Amino acid sequence: MLVGTVAAVLLAACTSAASGGRTPDGTEAGYISGDGTVATWEVAERGEPVRLVGKDFTGTDVDTGDWAGDVVVVNTWYAACPPCRVEAPDLVAAAEDYAAEGVRFIGVNGTDDAGSAQAFERQFNIPYPSIHDADGTAIAALQGQIPVEAVPTTVVLDRQGRVMARIIGRVDPSTLRELIDTALAEAA
Repeated sequence: MLVGTVAAVLLAACTSAASGGRTPDGTEAGYISGDGTVATWEVAERGEPVRLVGKDFTGTDVDTGDWAGDVVVVNTWYAACPPCRVEAPDLVAAAEDYAAEGVRFIGVNGTDDAGSAQAFERQFNIPYPSIHDADGTAIAALQGQIPVEAVPTTVVLDRQGRVMARIIGRVDPSTLRELIDTALAEAA
């Protein structure tokens, strides 16, 4: 049973080239974004652990299996994604604030080449790795547990690596911190 607020994903309107590639509210035309909907799962309903394995944009191996016992925050993104750019400073702040408490962050990017992804990471001072998911393996591991319906999507994994919560669309910093605090408060 799904606990929390679950609503339909809203799609941003598409417009013609005459609008300069933007919708009336200034977002990128044709861009599909989530609405910030949060879903949470009770401990007994979380299913199997999710393990994300791949290489980051420098070619270094990344394996969330190495983080057993830690809370893990997974964020899907790509460099030209407008809400990804807006939420990046909030994710960086949370990653830095919770690092000493056993919370790990990881990005998943299946869109960008190394140059674009690394430029984004430098611009926003991203302190955590991102899996270069060109083959879709990391997203497939997540999709096996929960649908990833928009970019960005942020997923909080409990200390056993199971999906505790999902935010579709741009993350609200206070909501993310509340979810992390909840995951930290649970018994290991």
